[in-house]
Amino acid sequence: MKLSKGLIGIIVVVIVAALWASSAYNGMVKEQEKATTAWSNVQSAYQRRADLIPNLVEVVKGYASHEKETFESVVAARSKATSITLDPSTMTPEKLKEFQQAQGELGAALGRLIAIQENYPDLKANENFRDLQVQLEGTENRINEARNVFNKVVQEYNVVIRSFPKNILAGMFGFDKMAKFEAEAGAEKAPQVKF
Repeated sequence: MKLSKGLIGIIVVVIVAALWASSAYNGMVKEQEKATTAWSNVQSAYQRRADLIPNLVEVVKGYASHEKETFESVVAARSKATSITLDPSTMTPEKLKEFQQAQGELGAALGRLIAIQENYPDLKANENFRDLQVQLEGTENRINEARNVFNKVVQEYNVVIRSFPKNILAGMFGFDKMAKFEAEAGAEKAPQVKF
């Protein structure tokens, strides 16, 4: 049985298309995995901050026992921030905004807690407080870096799944555009720490 040139040509085209589709699909999976890993790193940085907060609060409490309201606001903000979880596969701009808002409230509460040191000169000199403050500052820097990396890999992923002709495959296989971190409204203004 001899195959016609036309049939051979069709078979070759089908094989090339299947190889391209397989490669494109695997590329989209790779980009999606980079984005979800970056999101995990963001969550890890936030978790580190949440884990440090109880230690910081306890050290400061020892020096400023009558600043109960500030401590309670930090604990409440931490609780709210850690109760909101996001899954990259179901992340919407609204859910991301809610998550960012809770993390922003926690940051503001921490700012008020750190500002207490101005009223307690002994607290400034306390080695534990200084160490925790340095840890917290480092954690905030890690959070910022993790968000920047997340935005970068999400951008790369979104470009891949939205570019022709991969956008056709992305639609067929359910690869959806992912949301990025954006600055909160008013973030361009320096926060005020008030008591």
